[in-house]
Amino acid sequence: MARGVTSTPISMETSDELCRASLVAAPLGQGDADELARVFAALADPVRLRLLSIVAAQGEVCSCDLEVPLAKSQPTISHHTRVLVEAGLLHGEKRGRWTWWRVSADRLAALRRVLGS
Repeated sequence: MARGVTSTPISMETSDELCRASLVAAPLGQGDADELARVFAALADPVRLRLLSIVAAQGEVCSCDLEVPLAKSQPTISHHTRVLVEAGLLHGEKRGRWTWWRVSADRLAALRRVLGS
């Protein structure tokens, strides 16, 4: 389980800024470029991409169910989920001992818009 996980990992202001950014409409401002670089850095790791894909495909996944498919220890999974939470790509809900993960559909939709699709 990731420590310090909240269900709202990024501020609404940051999320709104990402929604307004577009790589194809106009040159990015510094703030938009910084935010996008942070999100893309979170996605630039194969373990995090697989983790995000697993959660997206299943809708909701317990941390305890990520060890086997990722072949990683729980502390490593916690590290990767924390990075994805900080980028606004995952939301976690603590239930008892474990955290259950969901993909942030709004954040992924914002990334699609930024990329011009």
